[in-house]
Amino acid sequence: MGTERKSSLTEKIITCIFYSAMILFFVAFNFRDNPGGWQLQYLPNLNGDQINDVIFLDSLTGFFITSNNSNIAYIYKTTDSGNNWLIKKTNIYPFQRIFFCNSTTGYCSSWDTLYKTTNGGDNWNPISISAGFWITDMHVLNKDTIWAVDNNGLEGGVFRTTNGGLKWLQQYYLFNQNPDKIYMVNKNLGFMRRGFTNSLKRTTDGGFNWTPISEDTTFYDMYFIDSLTGWKAGLNVKKTTDGGLTWTWQTLPQLNFNDVIKKFSFMNNDTIFGVGGAIHFLSAYRGIVYKTTNGGINWGYQIPDTSFGISGSFWFVNFVDKMKGWAFCPNFNKNIFTLTGGSDTTLYTNIKEQITNVVSDYILYQNFPNPFNATSNIKYKIEKTANVKLIVFDITGKEIKTLINKKQSSGNYEIKFDGGNLSSGVYFYTLFVDGVRVDTKKMVLLK
Repeated sequence: MGTERKSSLTEKIITCIFYSAMILFFVAFNFRDNPGGWQLQYLPNLNGDQINDVIFLDSLTGFFITSNNSNIAYIYKTTDSGNNWLIKKTNIYPFQRIFFCNSTTGYCSSWDTLYKTTNGGDNWNPISISAGFWITDMHVLNKDTIWAVDNNGLEGGVFRTTNGGLKWLQQYYLFNQNPDKIYMVNKNLGFMRRGFTNSLKRTTDGGFNWTPISEDTTFYDMYFIDSLTGWKAGLNVKKTTDGGLTWTWQTLPQLNFNDVIKKFSFMNNDTIFGVGGAIHFLSAYRGIVYKTTNGGINWGYQIPDTSFGISGSFWFVNFVDKMKGWAFCPNFNKNIFTLTGGSDTTLYTNIKEQITNVVSDYILYQNFPNPFNATSNIKYKIEKTANVKLIVFDITGKEIKTLINKKQSSGNYEIKFDGGNLSSGVYFYTLFVDGVRVDTKKMVLLK
């Protein structure tokens, strides 16, 4: 018995060393021979303030705004790609959001005041808003039309201005269900949320009427390339092709990270960057930069920081083209930037993804037990005859084993997966029906 326990402990130690070595290999490859990858920049001393929003107008000009943890909030501006930052505005209340309509005209919201610039952010002039109206979030469509939300139960709601903030009209009010976040696609179509609950609503008349959406997640960030096609980041990433009526889940790498995207940066309908996830590495959490070049069919990842000392995930990402971009952690006096798209070593799971609406005719269930040693049962359901494949992949997307590959009639099926000859770790199993991926789930082999 003692020999068996010692042998088991030895195997676990070897497994841990193996996975650590693999991570070190990927990270070393990412930086060695790639001096143009992610580089470190230093921000001014923020005195404990948190970055609340970031925007870059071009490869040289950018802004970030802060909270008021130090009893004063700031608007910072750079004109040399983030190498140096100058204070352009201070405020006693935190700055919340910053938008620019063009290179000269922009808006920045605080709780009780809206600030406007007409000279590229060098000067900011206050625009008073109605008493009791505190801006929680806003969306700027153009220099005249702005929506703002206040989640206060007494005086909040959705407000709109069509004259640059001089006059506001309350469009929506629902007591303690007032929203705290808003995104407008155009003058008619938009979305709002109430906290992190599953309360997502949609308007098609500019915000006068809002309809609940049967949708399982809220959103941190949202972006539409036209009136039909858009993405939202919340507890997961989803895409719509019908103007937000229905949403289809997209799979992040799921490499034992904290897999979540909080902010997008869009280059076109194919190339998208995202941040929000993290991996535990060398006794600290390191931020991940996600990337897709096919509209989210496959999401890859980069681990930029192994020596920069930025602990935690990145909350903000801004790319001005496919190569040049920045990523910011909310509460550190550091950020990272790239001139090469991050690196040429973006890692993909290599699992073939296809964006399809969830079809109730086919269901893939979570394996049981999970975690398991060394066998686990996988169940699935099909309602009509089809060619069925069930394939197991490892953490890199390499195909490990095909469990099923044949035509099957309707019914419930169960198959046993034996991982006795595999190392401990994370694996994925995917159900394909007539060549289309129905679902992918994660399982953990623990010996």
